[in-house]
Amino acid sequence: MNEHQTLDLRSPWVISIHELVRRPGELKEFHREIPAPANVGIEMIGVPEGSPVDVDLRLESVSEGVLATGVVSAELVGECSRCLGEVREERDFDLQELYYYPGRDAEEDALFVVDEYIDLDPPMRDAIVLELPFTPLCREDCLGLCPICGFNLNDDPEHNHGEQIDPRWEGLELFKAD
Repeated sequence: MNEHQTLDLRSPWVISIHELVRRPGELKEFHREIPAPANVGIEMIGVPEGSPVDVDLRLESVSEGVLATGVVSAELVGECSRCLGEVREERDFDLQELYYYPGRDAEEDALFVVDEYIDLDPPMRDAIVLELPFTPLCREDCLGLCPICGFNLNDDPEHNHGEQIDPRWEGLELFKAD
């Protein structure tokens, strides 16, 4: 986001910081439940669109801009990478972002205060997506699926197909039987 961008003020993730602008030392507590936007996650796991995200932030005016620090909490829903079962987990994610005042030197991907508003969507996405498990599991000791028939081994850990003969050696087994 650059310092000349406009924000969609209809978004629940865009909030007013009027009382903080250019008043170093001023604090504002921000607590709200906001519906999750689309595409917060990765292929295997994420936050479902429209599900509640609890935002608990401390907004502090500093000389460079406004510092947002706190926690976002959301329910993750996904698919176990071993057994393909459903994964549901409530998690907290730390969020810390400095929104620079226009005209301040900042890195290319820095966020800015725009007309006394800040957009919490980008740092919320970063906080969540960067902490998501690359291979989510329904439980730590998930046994996965049977490589032969696809049976969920968590349902019956003793599941087996008896002694399997490699098809390349099947002819020798017949010879051995004679």
